[in-house]
Amino acid sequence: MNDSKKKPNPIDVHVGSRVRLRRNMLGMSQEKLGEMLGITFQQIQKYEKGTNRIGASRLQAIASILNVAPAFFFEGGPDVSEQRGAGFAEEKAANYVVDFLSSTEGLRLNRSFVKIADAGTRKKLIELIESIADDG
Repeated sequence: MNDSKKKPNPIDVHVGSRVRLRRNMLGMSQEKLGEMLGITFQQIQKYEKGTNRIGASRLQAIASILNVAPAFFFEGGPDVSEQRGAGFAEEKAANYVVDFLSSTEGLRLNRSFVKIADAGTRKKLIELIESIADDG
């Protein structure tokens, strides 16, 4: 098989999607992240698509810049140990969350929600959203 046509490893794709998610949550461009790492935005694109693997030292640097622990990039990722008995339900749910938070609406909602300082207001907002969702 030709390596240039090889499918990216699911873990690399997941880690890349989490880099993109966190970068977008912070409102940071690929150019800015690349500049801070001393690499091109095209390399950031390849990392985020999972076509290029992120080495351990580079992942640590990305985590530091994006202000998260390196473990953040693996949360909800595919389990390759085959020891998990939960099936595909958890992975599908985790992907749904990542997809939502990567969307324009998800980013806007998340950015606005975290700016609400009052915990009671956040709780009431969640209750309102749940009520609207139940009506649908």
